[in-house]
Amino acid sequence: MRESNVVTGAFGNIGKYITEWLLWDGKEVRTLTRSRAWRYDVEALPFNFDNPSRLVESLRGATTLYNTYWVRFPYGEISHEKAVENSLVLIKAAEEAGVRRIVHISITNPSEDSALSYFKGKALVERAITESRLSYAIVRPTVVFGLRSILVNNIAWLLRTFLIFPIPGSGDYRIQPVSVEDVAEIAFCAGLLSF
Repeated sequence: MRESNVVTGAFGNIGKYITEWLLWDGKEVRTLTRSRAWRYDVEALPFNFDNPSRLVESLRGATTLYNTYWVRFPYGEISHEKAVENSLVLIKAAEEAGVRRIVHISITNPSEDSALSYFKGKALVERAITESRLSYAIVRPTVVFGLRSILVNNIAWLLRTFLIFPIPGSGDYRIQPVSVEDVAEIAFCAGLLSF
């Protein structure tokens, strides 16, 4: 029997590449997703944040949970605070389902003291993971670029479209962009570490 893993958002940007690594390594992959798209040999299940017992069943039998779930921008009833609430439900469900390890994709410099809900929320989720019974790895990428990266592709469009590109301040920033493929490989390797 192949080792089973769950990737949240296996059809999304980072999740897609993590899924490819897992399938390449011969592992079984299920995904929790809002997407109706279907790719690979992956069973797609809904998140079921509002039905924790069904979420537990979706996670049952998985050895590792690769968590890419987050909300980039608040929209409708979905906010960063709601994403934290959903993440706490996911972590508890993973514990109940017997998942042994979680590999969580976070962000550089999350802080519970941040005035920005994105960074504060990421820090709250990290704390919940570190206080859980799960073995864990937390990956903290900076700006992620790749074929489907929104920020970098928007910057590239601006550079192609306009004669000038404004850079606030001195332009002396310490951002080190990282490719989505590298983030996925790091996450994959983090999932292989012993429990």
